Amino acid sequence: MTIGLKKGQRAVVTGGAGFIGSHLCERLIERGLSVTCVDNLSTGRIANLDALAGEERFTLLRADVTEPFSVEGPVHHVVHLASPASPLDYLALPLETLRVGSAGTENALRLAVAHGARFVVASTSEIYGDPAEHPQSESYWGNVNPIGPRSVYDEAKRFTEALTAAYARTLGADTGIARLFNSYGPRMRRDDGRVVPTFIDQALAGLPLTINGSGAQTRSLCYVEDTVRGLLALMDSSFPGPVNIGATGEMTVREIAEAIAALAGVELRTEFRASAEDEPGRRCPDIETARTKLGWKPEVPLAEGLKRTLLWWESTYPQDMAHDGVNGSSDIRSGAA
Repeated sequence: MTIGLKKGQRAVVTGGAGFIGSHLCERLIERGLSVTCVDNLSTGRIANLDALAGEERFTLLRADVTEPFSVEGPVHHVVHLASPASPLDYLALPLETLRVGSAGTENALRLAVAHGARFVVASTSEIYGDPAEHPQSESYWGNVNPIGPRSVYDEAKRFTEALTAAYARTLGADTGIARLFNSYGPRMRRDDGRVVPTFIDQALAGLPLTINGSGAQTRSLCYVEDTVRGLLALMDSSFPGPVNIGATGEMTVREIAEAIAALAGVELRTEFRASAEDEPGRRCPDIETARTKLGWKPEVPLAEGLKRTLLWWESTYPQDMAHDGVNGSSDIRSGAA
């Protein structure tokens, strides 16, 4: 039986030094839990954990989850976020991405089963591929190219879901699957390659905003604070999922560029590039399951979330340095990291 989130419990968060993972670790600490972050720092960053420096209830275990690992003492929750998630990362680390979705997921599941812990895994909207159904509901099986360059991420997450469901059916594991849509916010890397960090970095540097294809492809941007609330709600429940966690305010990539340029106070200049292979044309979640089963919905308006992100960006990456390495495209890929 699921015991829910309670003060004094312990959570293990794989990929906890990543973009979403670090925010989740902080919220769990705030709720009175102890947290062990397991991360090999291949795409995560120590700086993301600065707010937890000196926190007695927080521990960083530097380990590769694709290798067996153990955690001493009681464990009540295991949240598996470890995975390259940006297109630049998973295209550069294809075999590592496949291993963390397979061996890494099984190692995290084994840890949860050994401790009788609730297991929550971050899947992705990318399991829907280039969808023929819109908006995407959890009952949709997707339209994925299984051998294209993006398949290393898409199929790794589809296997992650299959393995999680098999552990629940076969071993009675207490599991929950969250399909995260396009998340954004503070702590995204400037070289992430996704649309929000790319556009902000380019706007602050006075460069043209690079758009793949026509810019008519759509995304639905969910502020990281809302994404984390969704994960917490799933952890606190017995719902197995899968459940979509994302915002429903669908925008074209061109409209996102316009919004960021306006917030940065610069004239919009664009540079169009070739479309990425197998890039989804539309992306928007049906979140009725999250509303009814978890009582969750996004709360931070896009304009407010982008403003917070821009302010963080300006304080973290000074504008006089923003010209360095701004070569990313606007090809956005959603995920755990």
